Amino acid sequence: MEEVKHVWQFSRVGGVNRVNLESGADLQHLGELDQKLWTALSCPVHGLEVDSKTLELIDTDKDGKIKVPEILAAVKWILSVIKNPDDLVRHNNCLPLAAINDDNPLGKDLLASSKQILKNLGKADSEVLTVEETSDTEAIFAKTRFNGDGVITEDTAKDENLKKCINDIITFIGGVTDRSGKQGVFTEQIELFFQHCEDYAAWHAKAENNSSVILPYGADTQKAFDAFKTVRAKIDDYFVRCQLAEFDPVSADVLNTLTARFEAISSKNLSGCMDEIAEFPLAKIEANKPLNLSKGINPAWAGALATFKVLVTDPAKIKKELTEDDWKQIIAGFDAFVTWQAEKAGTAAEALTLMGYVQYCRMTIKTN
Repeated sequence: MEEVKHVWQFSRVGGVNRVNLESGADLQHLGELDQKLWTALSCPVHGLEVDSKTLELIDTDKDGKIKVPEILAAVKWILSVIKNPDDLVRHNNCLPLAAINDDNPLGKDLLASSKQILKNLGKADSEVLTVEETSDTEAIFAKTRFNGDGVITEDTAKDENLKKCINDIITFIGGVTDRSGKQGVFTEQIELFFQHCEDYAAWHAKAENNSSVILPYGADTQKAFDAFKTVRAKIDDYFVRCQLAEFDPVSADVLNTLTARFEAISSKNLSGCMDEIAEFPLAKIEANKPLNLSKGINPAWAGALATFKVLVTDPAKIKKELTEDDWKQIIAGFDAFVTWQAEKAGTAAEALTLMGYVQYCRMTIKTN
């Protein structure tokens, strides 16, 4: 018995005969249609009136074009999950769940997915799924703990410490938006965060293991260094002036001559002239004269020098006067600290003061 071939219906549009796709049967036999009768053999994914997201799914090789084999593959799939092919040409904007063919694995997956979407939207009793409902991904995944996009949000964690860890990663490394619209992190960000933790811990341990050299002032080394930096240029200037006074005793008078400067500000309120006074020498210049740390100090620098004395010279057992040799030793004493500071690594973890907490978070993420 000879097989009956499918009968195609044609319309003439713009002087060209075109095949009509009017029934489910037309779709079922689309693979049999001679490609010479196709109006076009390819089209772009974007720039058409057809939903671009749908076209992107059909474009399986992701070359930006839809070709005949991809159309046929899409038709074959949709026919396999629908009971009645005629439902596909009725231009409905909703899919009745009863129309899904769950006699095969693909149909079962589609039915299960449809029910899950409706459940997530709070419509578990609904018998139909609309285009609008399937398009609202944020609403679909808003109340799900895991949504398959690979992004970990605080909602995926039950442990409060783990939630804090996830939020810390978002704060210090940055986050990404998951399907539900919430901020979370990818594996790469988690690994980068803990690499920062390890780098910072290693950098910190270097100082702990060489504390006498790197941290000469113990826990107050940073404060001491800041006080040292504040007055360094001014103390350097003082000792250079004293050296010039030794080189040429007559120059001491010139180096100390402030008469013209005082005359320029004498008629002003001197308390408002501290910026100008700060330009004067730190103390009276004399050859080979140590710097008295308490007396005869330029008033604009008295506070900064007092802080320097408390944090640097007092711990160094330099109580009253600072010699040039003492000064050179103080400078050299900070060399290891300066080098260590320049090597700082893992700065994103610097705000985390408890490294034990970081290690706990790492263990928790690995086990969850």
